[in-house]
Amino acid sequence: MTHQHDENGGHDHSGLAGGDHNHGGPGHAHAPASGKAFAVGIILNTIFVVVEAGYGVYANSMALLADAGHNLSYVLGLVVAWIAVMLAKRLPTPKYTYGLGASSILAALANAMLLLVAVGAIAWEAIGRFSDPAPVAGLTVMIVAGIGILINGVTAYLFSSGSKGDLNIRGAYLHMAADAAVSAGVVVAGLLILKTGWAWIDPAVSLIIVVVILWSTWGLLKGSVAMSLNAVPEGIDAAGVRDCLAGLPGVSDVHDLHIWPMSTSETALTAHLVVPDGTSGDQFLVDARTELLERYRIHHATLQVESGGMDCSLAPTNVV
Repeated sequence: MTHQHDENGGHDHSGLAGGDHNHGGPGHAHAPASGKAFAVGIILNTIFVVVEAGYGVYANSMALLADAGHNLSYVLGLVVAWIAVMLAKRLPTPKYTYGLGASSILAALANAMLLLVAVGAIAWEAIGRFSDPAPVAGLTVMIVAGIGILINGVTAYLFSSGSKGDLNIRGAYLHMAADAAVSAGVVVAGLLILKTGWAWIDPAVSLIIVVVILWSTWGLLKGSVAMSLNAVPEGIDAAGVRDCLAGLPGVSDVHDLHIWPMSTSETALTAHLVVPDGTSGDQFLVDARTELLERYRIHHATLQVESGGMDCSLAPTNVV
């Protein structure tokens, strides 16, 4: 077994099994959201939750209380996401050989579940309000919700740069962006109540908020559950990866191909490549790794090269 450093600052392990493990090179990116972004977002939104809930009680507004509960779930979500980002920076250990990057997947799933709990509570209270609507201070609702648009907009901006390549960060970003839109809806509700005096508008808007939360949460829930089950990450075409490996020089067959998320921003792959005429040594593995990294952003690839002279027990497609 030989160990050599590559020009990109990563390292390769290559030998008879054809192992190739890369930590460097193009496309190896972690979420750029910093601890400062999380801290600012959590502090701003915690203060706003307290203020909004207080004015919700004062103005007798279910819409404000619903949005405060919505925001509280997002604060908890930001805390969970931040903890996951910190855990993901931990170095691998003999027990956790991949490190704790998978904690970001659990954080995304926890965020989705928190939102569903908040949705249930808001919907229950809003439906009860229809049977017994109460007077609502429309102007107060408008002012407080307007502040919410500003705070949530700023917080969403802090996470916008890291939202494209990390489901955990994207969850935080989408939550804040959606809440800014929800706050805008509450402003409209306050204006309508001020103009018409119709108290039923307040719980109606609360139910609209529920629909918005459910819509924005579905993608996060679906993606985090899929990642938890080691599904091929979104954006990676498994058939395309197979064709890419099968097209490498000398490769006659590809089997036991597995692609799974190590975290919400990194992907791993293992595969058996049948090369009847042998390989060109380390360069073959380097080229394969580069293809996977540049075309599919697969950061950790382990390839087992076989001559085809023996039957591999993992060759059948129905064997794991």
